[in-house]
Amino acid sequence: MRLDFVAFCVIFSQVYGKNVTDERYTPVVMWHGMGDSCCFVFSLGSLKKLIERTLDNRIYVKSLEIGGSYIRDYESGYFIHPDKQIEDACYQISNDKNLQNGFNAIGFSQGSQFLRALVQRCPAAKVKNLITLGGQHQGVYGLPNCPSLTTKTCEYLREILNFAAYAGWVQRTLVQATYWHDPKNEDVYRTKSTFIAEINNEKSIKQKYIDRLQKLENFVMVKFMNDSMVQPVESSWFGFYKPGSDVELMTLEESDIFTKDKLGLKKMKEDGKLKFIEIEGNHLQFRNEWFIENIINAYLKN
Repeated sequence: MRLDFVAFCVIFSQVYGKNVTDERYTPVVMWHGMGDSCCFVFSLGSLKKLIERTLDNRIYVKSLEIGGSYIRDYESGYFIHPDKQIEDACYQISNDKNLQNGFNAIGFSQGSQFLRALVQRCPAAKVKNLITLGGQHQGVYGLPNCPSLTTKTCEYLREILNFAAYAGWVQRTLVQATYWHDPKNEDVYRTKSTFIAEINNEKSIKQKYIDRLQKLENFVMVKFMNDSMVQPVESSWFGFYKPGSDVELMTLEESDIFTKDKLGLKKMKEDGKLKFIEIEGNHLQFRNEWFIENIINAYLKN
């Protein structure tokens, strides 16, 4: 005897004690950027609610809190080395039963490269779609915003930071130094950088980093066209300055990371897994409508 779909649903729900239409969406893990925290109501706290509301509260959203408190989490954006933060995040994910079957990951600003490192290093992080907004995947070479300063003054301050950024105590103490990338001193960068050069396989090739990135369904990179925090802006798309220059730019495809296939990004592009999105506006400036259409509906509604 044939049963129509409605009758089947009724029988199934009675037998198994659940409504088959109450299927939940893939969980989401978010990681904030510098000067932010997991749960500020005007930033990630608001976005968490937007995702939940848009998906009818049938989704688990975890905004990572590093260090066990709001204050410590805020401070982590400046003073806790990314390696320690990633260990903390991996521990949280490993012990969260809601994330054991996989999740989508959304990184904001420096949280972008931290989440990518989590994918590469943490076996428990079974990420399906990695989405990064305003990330610095090849690092930065410049000060975020130079209000009221001339270009020459900003350049001078950049040179000072470049001189100090690779000092051991600075690398251990200041988060932003760990993804400072000096294109005029590539050898020093590769030798002294304690984070971004390592996760980009520029010190030595770690095959597990490549293998774990290959497991992603999509690696989505959002670039803000008028970004005044990420210098150069192309770093959000894995581009950067050409070696030896702080003026001439190169795309991901022109970089050693791609041409020498240090991270397996060439294959990911061939497989259609790399997605590049650009949006008008400054750093992390977007409307809820844009986020719903381009992020939630495109990558979370699965």
